Amino acid sequence: MKRISLFILTAIAAVVFTACGPAANTGTNNIIASNTNTNTAKPTAAAPTADVLMAMDQQANEAYIKGDSKFFEGMLSDKFVMYEQGQRMDKASVVKMIASGKCEVKDGWKLEKPEMAKIDGDTYVLTYTGTFDGTCPGPDGKQTKMPSPIRAASVWVRSGDKWLAAFHGENPIIDPTNAPKADAKPPAKPADKKPEPKKDDAKKGDKSAANSNTAANTAAPAKATPDPNTNALVEAEKSGWKAWMAKDAKKLDEFTAKSASVVGAEGAWFGNRADAIKYWAEMPCENVKAVTVTDGFASALSPTVEMLTFKGTADGTCYGQKNASNHGMDIYIKEGDAWKLAFGFSYPS
Repeated sequence: MKRISLFILTAIAAVVFTACGPAANTGTNNIIASNTNTNTAKPTAAAPTADVLMAMDQQANEAYIKGDSKFFEGMLSDKFVMYEQGQRMDKASVVKMIASGKCEVKDGWKLEKPEMAKIDGDTYVLTYTGTFDGTCPGPDGKQTKMPSPIRAASVWVRSGDKWLAAFHGENPIIDPTNAPKADAKPPAKPADKKPEPKKDDAKKGDKSAANSNTAANTAAPAKATPDPNTNALVEAEKSGWKAWMAKDAKKLDEFTAKSASVVGAEGAWFGNRADAIKYWAEMPCENVKAVTVTDGFASALSPTVEMLTFKGTADGTCYGQKNASNHGMDIYIKEGDAWKLAFGFSYPS
């Protein structure tokens, strides 16, 4: 369950539409015509289709399997974010992870059933299913079996004549009623408990310890600054969790944007507002009396679109299992004076 995004970049490469087509200054679909002077018009990426993005994803898979990290350097937004084993990762750390080694994948992997949802004219979501047989390197460089089948989702943002990925996530497609029990999870690795350095070594300025610290600092994702709207978006997210806890469909309706869509922790896709609200309101949960939203971090994709990552917790049970904290990524769009949920991606606990 924790290897929920090994194949993290299956949908993020080759998002530059002009990479597979005519140059931007010759394609009429990629230029905004000027009423007064077409020579001064700036190129802009054409509105995408699910098929176009899916074709790009096929190319991305090939690059990812080969460990071709350079292929992705120009394909990710500087605000790109994803979660890997509960760790929030930015563009630099993701590119570094891809460079750590090649995947070992058998022929016959497939990406299928593409669905596209529009946030606004400059922001789109692509979701699809994938099946794989193989292993890929994780953040530690070790080969780990790829989950399959999976539901993947990517958030794409327009940047001039390019479409760049701002988020990518993958969840195994499972039956939540038969999911592994929480108490069946493996115990914490021994490496989590590190021995304290010897005092003598500390006094001598032990070089090996210094090198270890330097490596750890280098591997850690670079710190970014959360957007000023972070607190407001966390409060909006809390209101959604409270409405879910109360099974209040009316409040959930107020919480969501006009065209909302959701990928659930079990890998299910709810492509419209009505289905998303029904999913939340009818989820088989019991004794949920308290919810919290912490670790909020918002990034502005445009003046009216924000991306929020967070950790949510709830007590009680759902699908007969005790709830635990999980991470999520939500896209909010401003409707009037209020921030409304336009797309949600929830990782399993």
